[in-house]
Amino acid sequence: MILNKETAQKTAELLLQINAIKLQPQNPFTWASGWKSPIYCDNRVTLSYPAIRNFIREQMAAQIEEIYGKPDAIAGVATGAIGIGALVADYLNLPFCYVRPEAKKHGRQNKIEGYIEPHQTVVVVEDLISTGMSSLLAVEALREADVNVKGMMAIFTYGFAVAEENFKKADVTLNTLSNYDNLLKQAEKFRYISGGEAKLLSQWRKDPGNWNPKEVKKANEA
Repeated sequence: MILNKETAQKTAELLLQINAIKLQPQNPFTWASGWKSPIYCDNRVTLSYPAIRNFIREQMAAQIEEIYGKPDAIAGVATGAIGIGALVADYLNLPFCYVRPEAKKHGRQNKIEGYIEPHQTVVVVEDLISTGMSSLLAVEALREADVNVKGMMAIFTYGFAVAEENFKKADVTLNTLSNYDNLLKQAEKFRYISGGEAKLLSQWRKDPGNWNPKEVKKANEA
C-alpha cells in the first residue's frame, strides 16, 4: 500500500537520479533467479547521499507512526535494510535489531542480532520487495522469538502479484514509500525512458519469469 502519492513520486524520482534504480529495457539485466529484467534496484546506494537518505528515513519514520503507531523497536532485514533500518530507529529513538537470512554458523549462532524481548512490538524495515520471500523469513524468525510484528515498511516494491499473495498468506501488512507504477510515471516524465520503453517495462511486470524483450518488441511492431 502507498500512503502518500507525493512521497511515492518523489522517492521514485530520487532513486532514478542516483541510479539506485537502473532501467535498461533494451539491454536487460539477469537476476540471480535467472529472470531477464529491464530494471535493477539497489537501494543501498541511498546511504551514500545524506539528503536522500534523510528524506527516506524521515518519510519511513512518519509513515510507521501514522500506520502502526510507535512500536517498541525497529527490525531491519539483513543485509540491504540494516543501514536504513538503523537510521529509522535512531530518528524514532527506538531500539534496533536486524534479522539474518539464516543463523550464524559459529559463536552464539544468532539469527536475530541485537536485543529484543519476547512480546515486544516491532515494525520490520526492508529496502526492496520482489517476491517477498526473504522479507517474510525475517518476520517468521521474529515470530518464532515471540515478537509481535506489527507490519513491514519498505522503500520500494515491484508490485508482483506473487508478493501480494505471500504477504496475505503470512498475515503481514506491507506499506512502501514508492512502487513500480510510480517509478514508470516518473521515469517517462523525466525522460529516463521513452513511451515505448515504458510499455516494455509494464509488460515485464505482468509475467517477469517468461519475459523476452525481443519477442515483446516484435509483437509491438507487428
